[in-house]
Amino acid sequence: MRAAEETIIPAHGWGAVATGLFCEVPEGWEIQVRSRSGLALREGVFVLNSPGTVDSDYRGEVKVILANLSERDFVVKRGDRIAQLVLAKVERALFSPADGLSASRRGSGGFGHTGR
Repeated sequence: MRAAEETIIPAHGWGAVATGLFCEVPEGWEIQVRSRSGLALREGVFVLNSPGTVDSDYRGEVKVILANLSERDFVVKRGDRIAQLVLAKVERALFSPADGLSASRRGSGGFGHTGR
């Protein structure tokens, strides 16, 4: 995905970048907006809410929220590749109340409880 405008993402800051892209996503699908690995590695710039989601009922311009972890401002030029898109099927789940959960080896252990 390319930037449709010039802007600056400040060091240690973030901002939305216009793309000029308007789309109609079929019901039951979404577009995921993801970081470009090279941009993240070389510049410290990534999609803040990655993956961002463009829902099937959204009709506005797709904008990319870029964050900059580097020590210097990041200049976005019109036409720069700033993100990548993935079209993905959306599964709808039905949830129902339960009196309990089955046991597992991990149990309720949180972060770092799956090993190394």
